[in-house]
Amino acid sequence: MQPAIFQNRIDAGEKLAERLLWLKQSQLKERDPQNIVIVGIPRGGVIIADIIASKLGAKLDIVVSRKIGAPDNSELAIGAVMPNGSYFLNQEIVASRNIPLDYIQAQASAQAKEIERRLTSYRGTKEYDNEFDGKTVVLVDDGIATGATMLASARWIKNEQHCKQLVIAVPVAPGEILSQLKQVADEVIVLYTPEPFIAIGRFYEDFDQVSDNQVKEIMKKYGYNV
Repeated sequence: MQPAIFQNRIDAGEKLAERLLWLKQSQLKERDPQNIVIVGIPRGGVIIADIIASKLGAKLDIVVSRKIGAPDNSELAIGAVMPNGSYFLNQEIVASRNIPLDYIQAQASAQAKEIERRLTSYRGTKEYDNEFDGKTVVLVDDGIATGATMLASARWIKNEQHCKQLVIAVPVAPGEILSQLKQVADEVIVLYTPEPFIAIGRFYEDFDQVSDNQVKEIMKKYGYNV
């Protein structure tokens, strides 16, 4: 049994915030502290994003992407849907399992509806209105397992939202995912890459599920009408 690394998400957020203080210093030099947006992936990532945003004096937002699971194994990610309804696929898995296009399109449509529901529920609107354009965006979650949702979110922010700089920051992730993250982000910060990597929750003493209400209460602190 692997020992826990973090007491809870708050502990992980505080440790991660310490590694991101250089961003605050760089923004102070540019005299533009509002140029940083901390973006959490709900639900657990929003707890950590809140702590980082508070420490850096930055704005907070969220992004929702959803995994497309294989027909015979919903936990196996064959791709992910992005906030605007577009999706990317792991073509190698799709081809090896001969997964039909109509299945992919049906799953993508269903996940797009769930993304819209969550965005409206958590932030009051699904529209971003160039929120990240020209900004330094720090994309945060409480850990990475397969990387499907993180990569989808990162690609959408980088390619569709035209941020100036993209930083991916998580407390824990498998080492083999780092190269993929670095292909998308300008900077990748992962506090621990334990081996073997079995599940994110293994590295937290307290990894209780985060409720919708917890996310909404955090969002309200940053002025969201939810």
